[in-house]
Amino acid sequence: MHNKGLKGSGIKIAVFDAGFFKYLSYDAFDSLRKKEKVKYTWDFVSNHRFVDEDDAHGMSCLSIMAANLPGRFVGSSPEADYYLFRTENATSEYPIEEVNWLMAAERADSIGVDIISSSLGYTTFDDNIFDHSYNDLNGTGTIVSKAATMAVSKGMVVSSSAGNEGDDPWK
Repeated sequence: MHNKGLKGSGIKIAVFDAGFFKYLSYDAFDSLRKKEKVKYTWDFVSNHRFVDEDDAHGMSCLSIMAANLPGRFVGSSPEADYYLFRTENATSEYPIEEVNWLMAAERADSIGVDIISSSLGYTTFDDNIFDHSYNDLNGTGTIVSKAATMAVSKGMVVSSSAGNEGDDPWK
């Protein structure tokens, strides 16, 4: 795709995760910083603009799209504009994180984002009264499912990874 000139130019991508630890200091993101490709950040967990001091999972996911180490690795969309949202508290698991996801999707819509990339899943919580059953994961039964459906209806592409736990009992 890169050989055909498809590098994400003109595309707005929102990344929802548990944090983007040290993305501001890693060489892999130098061009992202120099070209000012991170247009907006917001931490819905702590309610402030900084997303680089918490968990590193989002930074790893961002690297797949935006990292640029010439001759070694170039992400899929190094020329896209990025909007980084911390919606997940990595130290606990409660339904408020689904609400954070919903609020991030609303913010992404207001900004005109084209793609939401989210590598988060919600099935079990610290208090099992909130747990989702397998039947709840039907595309319309949870807050995140409803929010993702709304985002798609507005024209956004929503990519939600579930590759790490597909062989678990909930599938």
